[in-house]
This record gives sequence, structure tokens and C-alpha cells, in this order.
Amino acid sequence: MSLNTGRTRIDDRIERLDVVDVGVRRNRQPLYAARKKVFPKRAQGRFRRFKWIVMLITLGIYYLSPWIRWDRGPYAPDQAILIDLASRRFFFFFIEIWPQEFFYVAGLLVMAGFGLFLVTSAVGRAWCGYACPQTVWVDLFLVVERAIEGDRNARMKLDAGPWTPDKVAKRVAKHSIWVLIGVLTGGVWIFYFADAPSLAVALIKGQAPAVAYATVAILTSTTYVLGGLMREQVCTYTCPWPRIQGAMLDENSLVVTYNDWRGEPRSRHAKKAQAAGQPVGDCVDCNACVAVCPMGIDIRDGQQMECITCALCIDACDGVMDKLDKPRGLISYATLSEYAANMSLATNGGTVAVQPNLVRNPDGSFIEGIRHFNWRVIFRPRVLFYAAVWAAVGVAMLVHLALRERLELNVLHDRNPQYVLESDGSIRNGYTLRVLNMVPAPRKIDIRLEGAVGATMKIPELSKEEGRHFTVDADPDAATSLKVFVTQQAKAETIKEFLFVIEDENHADRATYRAAFNAPRGYKCIDTAEFGQ
Repeated sequence: MSLNTGRTRIDDRIERLDVVDVGVRRNRQPLYAARKKVFPKRAQGRFRRFKWIVMLITLGIYYLSPWIRWDRGPYAPDQAILIDLASRRFFFFFIEIWPQEFFYVAGLLVMAGFGLFLVTSAVGRAWCGYACPQTVWVDLFLVVERAIEGDRNARMKLDAGPWTPDKVAKRVAKHSIWVLIGVLTGGVWIFYFADAPSLAVALIKGQAPAVAYATVAILTSTTYVLGGLMREQVCTYTCPWPRIQGAMLDENSLVVTYNDWRGEPRSRHAKKAQAAGQPVGDCVDCNACVAVCPMGIDIRDGQQMECITCALCIDACDGVMDKLDKPRGLISYATLSEYAANMSLATNGGTVAVQPNLVRNPDGSFIEGIRHFNWRVIFRPRVLFYAAVWAAVGVAMLVHLALRERLELNVLHDRNPQYVLESDGSIRNGYTLRVLNMVPAPRKIDIRLEGAVGATMKIPELSKEEGRHFTVDADPDAATSLKVFVTQQAKAETIKEFLFVIEDENHADRATYRAAFNAPRGYKCIDTAEFGQ
């Protein structure tokens, strides 16, 4: 790749192009820019308070959930939320998910995806700004940093200063607490996969499995590095969502916006400029919005990929406007359509630079034509579509959960031999029945044949006798395997298929399996398709 820098002539016939080979090593720019430290100032306001609430709720859910108990009876674990890998089951309060019901997890992933689309199309990157784990843990790490090193100016001074005993002590204390938070984060994560109290005791005593200590170590390091060291770099370089969000936004999506139609031309000396008859906007160029931004960007430069829509710049700017006795909203949540309409008014349709007098009355109030946010714009077809899909998947999953059977039957026909011809002319087929009791309590399960006229079955584990009906004790939350032999008598016409039927003693759950019956060639078979009617 080359870059044109100018032209010179070698002679009248040949023109020499001056170019720079940007691909050569000496001219190549680094792919990854070194991190420039960001020292966000603590913000105060309604959005900061909302972030505190979200942080407390999300961290509370994460750290406390494994310790919540839920009584499922004596045959099931009493941990409310548990991913039981050994038994390959997932418990969530009164819901129990088995491996064959993995489609519920797929449904939750679909809901998460459409939920993210829904939130982004309606209110921009609200997920990134308030509930993303990276945002939450960075906020938590910043709380520790401010408590030890002070607010923005004190931290900048400490960072630029020499290494003194005081600086070393503060840095050691800060990083030690960060590592402790990482340990707690990794420690809590493994509690979701085993009984939390028992595993906690085993961890302390050094008796937990090696994989538990490895998981804690990995999550400790990732939490420490991502939340404490990389911070905003994770959002900028590793997260794909900033690059995807553009497809989710439209002109009616709410995003954090600097309203330069009322802020420009900005001035640090507004009174002198007004006295001189110069047009002046509301922005006093105090940079308060930049100082509080955890991403270190200036929202006045317009929409940027790095903006996580945390709205702390709104709090900072509103505080400045209050001190200046000016209306809030210089930086606000706004839609592109509102912004474009107001900008058109302030620039006379784009023909001139921003003129404050075009959007203000003589008394300083805004003219009636200024557009303000209307909550109805959120309920537009695109948002309603995402909401409908999200709700439909959720309702379908709830209905299926309420109506699902808690008894399943799997049957495996013997492959070798496929049949046995007895000395009396009868034909025997062997099967392995797997009765799955998905209830955390023992049950008596009836097993019977349907449609196999003249056939009997024998279950050696239950009885030496043959019959068409047996009762088995099914263990709670477990699969019971049985060896079953089905025999067709010599005088009866050979069947092609039949039904295994299982049903619990209370007739609450029922499961069937259509099994094939193999016989030698030349035997006359009867079609028993009507038995399942």
C-alpha cells in the first residue's frame, strides 16, 4: 500500500510520484496503541445513583445466590441455584433441567440476544453502561482506588510522583484488595457447581478438587487484569458489541448526546463575550464531562464507538448548569431525529453556523419549536418486534415447563442377536429399557405391553415369571435400566412392532415407546398399527 505525497517530473515524458511505503517495517504504525491512563473523577447525580443501585443488585445476586437454600426434599440438593455437573442437571429454585432439555438453555440464549437487541434499539448501550460485568467490576475497583488514593487530582499526582513509602503502601493496599476481589469472584463462581458450604470448607482446608483451585486462579487473574489494569481497553479492543451496535440503532434510539445546537459556540468567558455582543452557547468548556468519563472520551465530539452510555457526563454537566442557573440537558439522552430537528433550527436549515438566538427567546428561554424527548418514540415497530420475539420465546418456554412430562422412556433393541428362535417355535427379542424418573422422589412405575397380541415379557431383575404388566421402583432423579425379553408364542402370528408403556402409580405421568419386533424371514407378520389408537 502506498500513500501519495506529491509529484515531481524526471523529464518531459515521465512524471515521478513521491510516495511513502507505509507497509515497510520502519514506517509501519503499531496495531495496538499503548494505554493512556484514565483517571475518572467521581460523579454525582441521578445516573450515578442509578449505577450504584445496579452495581449493588448485580454484585449481590452474583455473590449471594449460591448460598440461598431451596428445599426439594431428601432426595435432591437444597441449593437454590446449582449446576450439578456430576449428575448433569441444572437446578434453579423449583425448576430442574436435564441434559436432554438443553433446548431451554438455547431458549435463554435466544432471549438474551433479543433482549440485548431490544435494549440497544430502545435506549442505546444501556447494558454496557450499567449492567455489563466489565462495567460493574471496573466500578467496584474504582471505589477501592478512590478510597485509598483519593479522587482524580490526587490519583494523577500520586501516579506522576516518585516512588515514596506512602505511594508504595497505597499501591500495595490497592492491588491487594483488587486481588482479594478477584479471589472472591472466582471463589463464588465455583460455588455454583457444588454445594457452596461444603465446597467452601474444603477450599479452606485444602481438600477441594484441583480443578476448583485452578478455576479460582484463572478467574482471579482475569478479574484483576480486566477490571483493574485494562479497564476501558477491554471495551475498546476486545468487546465486539461497540462494532455491532450500529446495526441496532436508528434515528429514534436514545443515546447520550451533546446538544451543540444550544451549547455552541462554547466560551470560557461567556460574560465578556456577551458584553462584546458575540453569540455564546451554554457550554463553558469546563471539561467536567470529560473528567468523569470512565472511557476518557469527550462526548462533545459526537457519537463514538468507545461511549458506553453510562450517562455520567450528563450528571457532571447538569451540576455545572445548576451552578450557572441554566436549564439542564446540555448533555442528555436524545434521539438523532430530535437532535437533527433542533440542529436545523439552530443553523437555519444548515446554512449558517449555530446561532443561539435562533433557538432562544429574548428572555433566554427556548422557542416553542424545540423538540424534546417523547417517551412514545420508544414504542416503535422495531422495538415492538424485538419485544414480541423476546416475550414469545419466554412464554413458550414457560408453557413447556408447566406441561412437560417428568417421566421418560428410552428403549434399545439388542443388536446381536436380533432375535432368538426357541425350541417350541416361539420368538424372543431382547431390549434394554431406561426409565427416567425426573422427580426428586421415588416412584412406582408400571411397565406394560400394548398391541403385542399373544406376546409376553420377562424382566429378570423383577420376576422369573412372564407377563404383560410389571411394577418397578424408580429411584428419585435417576435413570433405572432394565433388561426386558419380549416373547411371541409359536401359535400367534408374528408382530412387526408394539408399544412399551410406562406410567406412575398416580397416573400423573405417562411415556410410550414404539419398538420393533424382529423375526426370521418367512414368518407371517400382522400389522398392529391400530394398537396405538
